[in-house]
Parts: sequence; structure tokens; C-alpha cells
Amino acid sequence: MALDLVVIGLGHVGLPLARAAVSAGLATAGYDVSGAVVSSLAAGRSPVGGVLDAEVRAMLDAGFHATADPGILEGAQTVVICVPTGLTPEGLPDLSAVEDATAAVAARLRPGTLVVLESAGYPGTTEEVVRPLLERGSGLRAGEDFPLAYSPQRIDPGNGTWNVRNTPKIVSGCTSLCAKYAVAFYGRFVDDLVVARGTREAEMVKLMENSYRYINIALVDEVALFRHRTGIDVWGVLHCAASKPFGFAPFQPGPGVGGHRIPVDPRYPAARAESQGFPFRMPAAAHDVLGRMPGHVVDRALTLLAEARGRTEGGRVLLLGVTYEADVADVRETPARPIAAGLLDAGVAVSYHDPYADEFTVDDGRALPRATDLQEALNQTDVAILLQDHSCYAREALGRARCALLDTRGKVADSRVTLL
Repeated sequence: MALDLVVIGLGHVGLPLARAAVSAGLATAGYDVSGAVVSSLAAGRSPVGGVLDAEVRAMLDAGFHATADPGILEGAQTVVICVPTGLTPEGLPDLSAVEDATAAVAARLRPGTLVVLESAGYPGTTEEVVRPLLERGSGLRAGEDFPLAYSPQRIDPGNGTWNVRNTPKIVSGCTSLCAKYAVAFYGRFVDDLVVARGTREAEMVKLMENSYRYINIALVDEVALFRHRTGIDVWGVLHCAASKPFGFAPFQPGPGVGGHRIPVDPRYPAARAESQGFPFRMPAAAHDVLGRMPGHVVDRALTLLAEARGRTEGGRVLLLGVTYEADVADVRETPARPIAAGLLDAGVAVSYHDPYADEFTVDDGRALPRATDLQEALNQTDVAILLQDHSCYAREALGRARCALLDTRGKVADSRVTLL
């Protein structure tokens, strides 16, 4: 069967995209190098939050299938690359997954196939990395023999309002004709398309969106740190500021930032700019503030332990919510990891409660015991730290807890609760 679409990378970006395409009637398949992901999908189980098992089964019933065989790319009308991009150990952009996926496409590329990159990259990734690999590997020329486009993903896991179809989609192409092909493709299952001037502008859109969030979260976190010198109610300040109907967008303080993109994306334009002799100062300043937040939480928790027990060693701390976002089963880059590590290093016994995380380890591999009964766990700990405000954490129940409670989210109003 001829395929309208093959999605490369069936994670938090690629699987929702495939779901939207299947729902619109496109003959769709997925290619992923992870055998575990492919096996999970074949069994009707979703490997990511935000896509339900029932939705995967509906996709399979509609003809979707996943494979680890790159031969599936042969003859596809459109190929969309949705593989993860991160940072190297040196903190530089890591595009190795994009390069590997592009090489797989190039070996099987046919004239007329639309190739779209959705993975995040620095401005120039499509033209300077993907295009040369495709042209060298296939002998074809982008813009002449096949259309090449870039479209940044805008997936918000757990968002019940905005999805692939109704979120405005940025599209671009290496040529104006390439962009038209991309518009025709995405127009089959996305309501609102916005055409960028070129691929570099579209690539910068995603980086700017997440840098905007990164910097503004850092701003409110720094205000939260400042509150210890002034005694101000930072959540009250934000509540009042948010009443302004223009010129202000509310962000909330917390123990740090997480997820695969927000801590990573600001480094992409910064690294690119630095290589060209231009310093990006704002992301660096935000990184400094956000990097201090996990240590601040650890210090606050140790102070509470010392007040409750007279000493910190041997104390018990319960982490409430270790995912990076509320009501989402995703622990990538979560600030819970450095917080747990800091407490463990201080001789504290650390456990966690989170209905979305079956297991949780810090970066050096130490596993935390998981509590399944919230009330029992609260009764058996010295200090509980609300790291993520999952909907299961009713403020009344937390306010009645016998243990000391450190609230990093401003959720529990009680005189016995210590705020971030």
C-alpha cells in the first residue's frame, strides 16, 4: 500500500503527529530505531504521555503500523523527521539523531517526496545539515527534484484544549515552492497554517518560544528567591499582576524547569550566536537563576528537617510529584533529580509519590522508593516537598499533613506550610 506519510521518531512529537494524520484519513506509518517503542505500539500501548492506549489501538485499526525497518521509507509521499535533539556533554547542540534519520531518508529518497524536519535545531539546520545530507545521499537536489521544508512542533503534553489540529502551525520551505508543498500537506489535518519567510526564521520560532518561557520562568523564580529578604507574597504579586489585560503574561515560580525542550532550546541559538561572535546574554542569565533553584529547595528542606528533628542526617523526605509538568508522565530533565540527589548526598532518606512515574532514579542511578498510599506516606515522613502540583494533590489533605510541608508551587494555604 502506498503511504501518504512516514513519521520518523514516534515519541512525544511524532506520535501525536501520526495520530492527527491517521484521524484525517492519511495512510500513515511510523519508523523508530527503538524496538521497545515499536513493540509497544504494535501491542496497542502508547509509549508517551498525551496519547492514550485506546488512541493507539484506533490508529492500528485504521491501518497505522510502526516498524524499525527503514525500508518503510521507500515510496512514501511525505517523510517527517521528529527525532529528539539535545545537548552534548559539553552543552553544545547535538544533532546526531537528525543526521542519522536524514541519512536513512537519503538512501531511499525518490523524486517528488516531501521531506519535512520538525526536530528542533539552530537556525540553519535545515539548509546546512539536512539538505547536504539528503542531496549527497540521494543524488537529488532540494527545491528541484524534491521539496524540503521545516515546521517546528508545538506539542503541549497533557493540554486538553490545544492539539495538532487546532494549534497554528508554522511552515517554511527551502524555496517558495517547497513551502507550498508543506502547506498542502499540513493543510490536510491542521486548521491554521502560518508561512514563515524561510527555514531559518521557522527554526528560530521554536527556539524563541521556549527561550521566552525559560527567561520568564527565571524572572519569577528570582523574585521568589528575593522574597526571603523582603517577605513579599510572590504568588499574591503574580495574582495581582495577572489582572492587567495587556502587557503581562503570568508565569509561576517553582523548583526549576524540566522537559526535553525548555532547558535545551535556549542553548541552541546561544551556541550558534557564540560561534559567530555574538553573545546571547538573556538565556545565560536565566540559566544561572534556574540552575540555583534545586539547590535552594534542598537548603529549605534541610532547614525544615533541622527544625523538626534537631539534625538533618537520617531524616525522611517525601517528594510529591517528580515529573516535569503537572499531570504528565514525563520525567525528562525534571528538577526533581538534582533535588533528590542533593538530599541523598546530605544523608537524608528520600522517597517519592507520583501517580505518573512508576520508578524514579537520580542521574547516578540511585533509585528512590515509591510510595503508593499518599496519606500513609505523609504520616511516615518528616518533610514533604510539593514539587509538582498534580491534580491528585488536594490542598486540604496536604494542609492537614502531620509532617512539615515545603510548597514550591504556592498551592497550599496554611500557616504550617513553608513556601518556596
